[in-house]
Amino acid sequence: MDIRVAAYAVIVDDDDRVLLAHWREAQHSSWTMPGGGLEPGEDPVLAARREVREETGYDVEVGDLLGIDSRVIPARKRITSGASAPLHTLRILYRARITGGALRNEIGGSTDRAGWFTRTEISTLKRVSLVDVALSMARDAR
Repeated sequence: MDIRVAAYAVIVDDDDRVLLAHWREAQHSSWTMPGGGLEPGEDPVLAARREVREETGYDVEVGDLLGIDSRVIPARKRITSGASAPLHTLRILYRARITGGALRNEIGGSTDRAGWFTRTEISTLKRVSLVDVALSMARDAR
C-alpha cells in the first residue's frame, strides 16, 4: 500500500467566501482545498503554508488543527499512471488566515487556478470530497 500525507488550509474571508484551488492531473480536474503533499521531513504546518503560497499566491498564518481525514483509495480507482497498490491518504486540515500576497494562478504545478467561492457556489462545483470534509470540520470546530 502506498501512503500520501498532505496538509491543507481552510481559508474563509470576511464575506464568508472560501478559497479553493483547481486541481488537475491527467484527464481529471476538480476544485479542492489549497494544500498538498508533505516533502520528506517537512512539518505539516510549513507544508500547508508553502502549498497555499504555491497554489494561490497568498501568505497565510496557519491556525487551529481542524482534523485529519483518512481515506484508502483502492488500486483500481487510482488515477496515477502505473499505480498498482491501494493509496492511503492522510489529509491534515488546518484553519488559516491570509497575512499577505495576492491571488494568482499557479503555473506548472498540480493546480491551474484559484478563486473565492460562496458556499452556494461551492455546492454547484465539481469538487473533490475533501472540500466537503474540510468545510464540515471547520463548521464543527466553531
